[in-house]
Amino acid sequence: MILLVLLASGLIAAVTIYQYREEAKDYHEERLQRKERAIQQSIGFVLRETTYPVTTENIPLIFKDEIFEIDAIHNLQIKLYDLDGQLLKSSKRTLQVDPEERCLDPEILNVLSNTLEHRYVIKNKVAGHTFQSSYTYIMDEKFKNIAILNLPYLENDDFFNKELKEFLLRLAYAYLVLIFVAIIFAYLISKFITKSLKTISDKMSETRLEKRNKKIEIKASSEEIETLVNSYNSMIDQLEASAVKLATNEREQAWREMAKQVAHEIKNPLTPMRLTVQSFERKFNPEDENIHQKLKEYTDTLIQQIDTLSSIASAFSNFAKMPAQKSEELNVVLIVKMALDIFNEDYIEFYPETEEIIAKFDRTQLIRVVTNLVKNGIQAIPDTVKAPKIIVRVFSTQDNVSITIEDNGSGISEETKSKIFEPKFTTKSSGMGLGLGMVKNIVETYNGSITFTSQLGKGTIFTVVFPKH
Repeated sequence: MILLVLLASGLIAAVTIYQYREEAKDYHEERLQRKERAIQQSIGFVLRETTYPVTTENIPLIFKDEIFEIDAIHNLQIKLYDLDGQLLKSSKRTLQVDPEERCLDPEILNVLSNTLEHRYVIKNKVAGHTFQSSYTYIMDEKFKNIAILNLPYLENDDFFNKELKEFLLRLAYAYLVLIFVAIIFAYLISKFITKSLKTISDKMSETRLEKRNKKIEIKASSEEIETLVNSYNSMIDQLEASAVKLATNEREQAWREMAKQVAHEIKNPLTPMRLTVQSFERKFNPEDENIHQKLKEYTDTLIQQIDTLSSIASAFSNFAKMPAQKSEELNVVLIVKMALDIFNEDYIEFYPETEEIIAKFDRTQLIRVVTNLVKNGIQAIPDTVKAPKIIVRVFSTQDNVSITIEDNGSGISEETKSKIFEPKFTTKSSGMGLGLGMVKNIVETYNGSITFTSQLGKGTIFTVVFPKH
C-alpha cells in the first residue's frame, strides 16, 4: 500500500512536470507567432505610409526612426536584413554591432526560400536562458519579398516555474498525509492478518529434529489458518517418528560399518599368525639344535602381528578424538615432497614457493592430509582423460601456510558439494568414505581450514590453510 502511494505520487509529479513544460513550450511558440503577426502589421502600415519607394535599398531610410517605435510598442527587438542576409537596420541601441549579427547564416536563407511557410525558428541557450529567434520575409504591396525580419525572443519561464513549484509543494503535502494514513492502515491490517501467523512462525522457527517439539494450539482462527495448524501438528508427529527411526537406523548402520571395518582390519594380521602357528606345529623338533632361534623367530612374528592388532584397536578407539595434537616445527615443503614420493604416477607436479616454509604441525598427520587429497585427485581423473594432471603447490603468507591440490578430473556436482566432507559419504564404488572427513578433522584440529572449488568436467582444487604457529 505504501509503495503504491509512493509510485502514484512520483507518477503524478512526473506527469505534472511534463504537462507544465509542454504548456510553457506551446505558450512561447504561440506568443512569438502573435508578436510576429503584430509586428508584420506595424511594418506593413509603415510601408504603406512611406514616401520612399518600397525597395530593399530604401529599408534603412523607411525605418530610420519607425523601427524604434515598433520596438517600444511591442517590447521586442527587431532586425531587418536584405535578401542576401546582410543587416540593414536594427532596433538594438548600441554603437557597435556584433559581427555575427551583420550577416545571416546561409542555412537560414536556404530554409526560408525553400520551405512552404517561408519561416524559420532557431532555439538556443545563452547563460541558462532559452532564446527563440524567428525569421520571416517582409513583402511589398505586390507580395514581393523585399527584406527579412528577425525577432529574437526570450522564453521567460519564471511564472510557470513558480506555478509548478507551488503545485508540487501542495502535492507533496497531500501525499505525505496519504503515506502517513497508509502506514497506519497497513500496520493495522498486517497485525490483524498476521496475528495467527506470528504464532505459527514462532513455533516453526523453534522446530528442531533433535528435540521434542510442541504442537500449535490456536483457539480462534480462520479456516485456512486452522488447516495450516493441523498440517503443522501432523508434520510434528511424523517428524518425531522419523527422528526416532532415523536415530535408530543411524546407530545400527554405524555399528555395522564399524564392525565390517574392524573385522577387515583384524583379518589381515590373523592370517599370517595362523600360518606361523601351523608352520611351528609341523616343524617343531625339541632335539633341533636351532630350536631356540626358530622359536624366537616365530615369537617375533606373532608379537609383530599382535602389535598390529593392538594398533588397529587403538586407532578405532581413538577415532572420535583423532588426531592427537603433536606440534613440531617442520619444513612443510620437505614433508609434502616426502608424501608425494610414495606415488608412482608421473603426472604429479610439485611447485613450492620456496625451498623452506617452517610451520608447527604433526609430521604424520600432514603426510596423511596430502596423501588423502592426492589419492582423491588421482581417483577423480577418469580413464578417458588423455593428459591427466595433478598439481600440488605450497606457498605462505605472513601468518599462514597454504597447500593446493589441483586435478583435471571429472569435478564435483552441485548436489554433492554440500556432502563432500561428511563421514561415510563417498561417490566411489568401494571404500568407507572417511578420507575427506578425516582430513577436515585433522586440519581443523590445528585451527586451519579446507575449502575447494570445482567445475564439472574440468577438475577440482582443494586448498588447505593452517597457521604457522
